[in-house]
Amino acid sequence: MDALEYFLERDGFFTTRMALEVGYAKRDITRLTRSGEWHRIRRGAYAPGSTWLELDEVARHQVRSRAVMRSLGDAVALSHTSAVVAHGIDIWNLPLDRVHVTRLDGGAGRIEGDVVHHEGFSLDHEVVAADGMKAVLPERCVLEAASRVDIETAWCLLDAGLRSRTFDRDRLKAAYEVVEHWPFMHRVGGLVPFADGRSGSIGESRGKHLFRSFGLPQPELQYEVRRADGSIAGVTDWAWPEFGLLGEFDGRTKYGRLLKPGQDPGDVVFEEKKREDELRELTGFWMIRLIWSDFANPAATAARIRRALRRAS
Repeated sequence: MDALEYFLERDGFFTTRMALEVGYAKRDITRLTRSGEWHRIRRGAYAPGSTWLELDEVARHQVRSRAVMRSLGDAVALSHTSAVVAHGIDIWNLPLDRVHVTRLDGGAGRIEGDVVHHEGFSLDHEVVAADGMKAVLPERCVLEAASRVDIETAWCLLDAGLRSRTFDRDRLKAAYEVVEHWPFMHRVGGLVPFADGRSGSIGESRGKHLFRSFGLPQPELQYEVRRADGSIAGVTDWAWPEFGLLGEFDGRTKYGRLLKPGQDPGDVVFEEKKREDELRELTGFWMIRLIWSDFANPAATAARIRRALRRAS
């Protein structure tokens, strides 16, 4: 495998032609694939089986996209979900089973194996480099992907796009004005004004969607709590100052991300508890926390938040 390491490091895959050029025979490729030592990503593209197993779904989609682009060349640019991934924008609940491309050569739209070919127009300035590949602009692909999914997923995607800072609100609005009459795009128009990059994670965006869906008051985002000397004691994900309530989303990876050298999770939980106590003491507000499982029963979670708003006020 040493002779193929350069291609693996660069692209995450190697092709049949590359393997043949470094001395493997076709029967070797068949044998190694059947044994699981090599994984067939798509026709003519492979990766070591152990390496492929270590990748998450997003990383696998990135590799598959590179393999598709190597095969199709300059005739296409990544678009929709695949361009979102290439631009490094957070995704949640988006299907990753097929690579999406937009034809730059006027070719017809179709589904061909693991590739979805989209018809569409793209001017030179609308195609940029992303992860070493041709892709449509980030604001355009976010809108494209958002138009094909449910409202909650679309909301999270628009927030994530703004949070990535690959585009701003003005560019998002301008891009929507160009594509607003495209198929399925009408579903996104009502969300564009509410997209907000201050939502610091997918979980925070899901919370914002839940609040609006159940008619709850909309919170202030990234609410700063300051000490008497003006220093910041903490920034909460949400706040309803008029009700006296603070809110935070606790994702599965939050405490691991906060770990410092030499700390264990128990230390982080203790520090977070001290932080919460200080925020409540400084403001006199109540605190409510949401976790991923709360979104599985949104009606019950909305009722819980409504009770908290009443008690806090």
